[in-house]
Amino acid sequence: MSLEDVDYLSGWSGMAYPSRHLVFEHCNAGIVQFDPVGNRFVDINIAACKLLGYPRHEILELTVTKLFGHALPELIVFTQAVLEEGTGWTDSLTCARRDGERIELEMSASTLKLKGVVYLILVLRERDEERYRQNQANVERTMRGGLIEWQNILSLFEESERENQLLLSAVGDGIYSIDSEGLATYVNPAAARMLGWEVDQMIGKNIHRIHHHSHADGSHYPVEDCPIYKAVHDGLVHEGQQEVFWRRDGSMFPVEFTSTPVISGGSIIGSVVVFRDITERQMTQQRLQSAMDELRELKQRLEQQNAYLQEEILIEHHFREIVGQSDPILTIVKQIDVVGPTDASVLIHGESGTGKELIARAIHQSSRRSDNPLIRVNCAAIPAELFESEFFGHVKGAFTGAMRDRVGRFELADGGTLFLDEIGEIPLELQSKLLRVLQEGQFERVGEERTRKVDVRIITATNRDLLAEVKAKRFREDLYFRLNVFPILSPALRERPEDIPLLASHFVKQICSRLGRPPARLRKADVERMQSYSWPGNIRELQNVIERALITSKGPDLLIDMPVGQSDTVRPAEAGSPQVSGILTEEQLRALEKDNLNAALAACGGKIFGKDGAAALLGLKPTTLASRLKRFGIAT
Repeated sequence: MSLEDVDYLSGWSGMAYPSRHLVFEHCNAGIVQFDPVGNRFVDINIAACKLLGYPRHEILELTVTKLFGHALPELIVFTQAVLEEGTGWTDSLTCARRDGERIELEMSASTLKLKGVVYLILVLRERDEERYRQNQANVERTMRGGLIEWQNILSLFEESERENQLLLSAVGDGIYSIDSEGLATYVNPAAARMLGWEVDQMIGKNIHRIHHHSHADGSHYPVEDCPIYKAVHDGLVHEGQQEVFWRRDGSMFPVEFTSTPVISGGSIIGSVVVFRDITERQMTQQRLQSAMDELRELKQRLEQQNAYLQEEILIEHHFREIVGQSDPILTIVKQIDVVGPTDASVLIHGESGTGKELIARAIHQSSRRSDNPLIRVNCAAIPAELFESEFFGHVKGAFTGAMRDRVGRFELADGGTLFLDEIGEIPLELQSKLLRVLQEGQFERVGEERTRKVDVRIITATNRDLLAEVKAKRFREDLYFRLNVFPILSPALRERPEDIPLLASHFVKQICSRLGRPPARLRKADVERMQSYSWPGNIRELQNVIERALITSKGPDLLIDMPVGQSDTVRPAEAGSPQVSGILTEEQLRALEKDNLNAALAACGGKIFGKDGAAALLGLKPTTLASRLKRFGIAT
């Protein structure tokens, strides 16, 4: 054995058949054991290595596609015929050597089924053109000689388990071939199964009319436009990726296919078509796209929630906790404890500046939704034409200025609480849509037909008399009753003067910390002055007075500058000072107020509530009157 032979045999000792007869190895004809399913060479002798120009270890790592290139369709047709007939011969195949030279081959083939796997045994010779022309008459004899060699070689492989599975039958893709007239010459079982036909029903038929006659919309697909048939006419490989094939039962499925021309002797004799059902792939892509859309929407929603929360951080709330010990405040705390854990709608009514938003936050924090956002909407600050977009969001292009999709407040509050401040400002035409989302939990973005669902708790607040608005037909009665499930009154500051010292002290500490200055002191006289003031701006006004005093005061003591025109109607005199004409002391003022309350009760027969009650007579709210009676110790 020469050194060249050793090179071609490198790696031999690790092969599957180390003990085979030397006749296989040293036969002057190239012999190849080919696995058509795996598309690889299993074994190859020295003559075949020399013919193809590759060392043994390299060629065993190559695919058949690498060697046969453009002749692959002809190889498929040949191997299919061999698998059906058991033997075969051809002289029309070409193969690429390692150095790039393309050689023409004579090839004899036979099948071998070993341990349930179908192999092809190929005998290869380079075709001698001169000898081919001179000895054409001896082809049959040569073939017979090749077949004799076959039998000698096959006898070396005694382990064989016969199976009835052909190469192309095992392929999952649909494969068929057509002749130059477009008639089917071969159809593999997978193709017939996908199209709903039997193989013998398709052979000899115009394949375009069977499964490619119409576009996806049902319109006619002319045969002259069919890429499958174009390969037969122009000799080029054609592909289809956005087309459909039709089944026998009239249904269709999306496919991708390749039509490769078969060329023999310089002429196009047909084409081989390989196609694949891509329904599952398209469904996967659609699910992926839907997931991406949902992810994009969630990302947008989180971004907007983050932007909203950042905006909320910049807003200075009146105070971070409920401050006060008066009866009205204690009543509110009890109400929050009762309604907070439920999902009931709450309507908070009271004058501006009384801390209605603080009550809403306390309700949210005591609910099961406290881990989710509390989204605040000031209905009085939204232009009428933007209410629907603000509440429900919009899609890009829904109206002029809608440059992108926008998530509405209801979506932002999904799973949490939506606080609608100044609910009485909502336009009447939008109230029906608000009622729908409260009743059904469903809405549509502006410009979108898709119905969305949300789980939102509603807390509303108003400084209006909504019942009067209902009677005036400016507020829907059904919406009012939907919102007013659990009403809470936020009392005016003048109705809880005993809380003013606590509130003032709270604001002093809070504002000093924000301004970075040491704590200041409130004088008793200033506190009494604040308690005698009516505070039309309520807690918001008190906070502003304290902040102004902290800014203008230089020392540790605050100089409270009460608003002019409203606080001087009643000024307490310094303790022990003589009474000035027309001025009452604090003690005298309280005595006068107590007498006035007793007189009102006596006039109404002790009745507090109702049109003929003492509260109505004094122009006070019943809860306010009850608080004052308790403070003065007046029995009812």
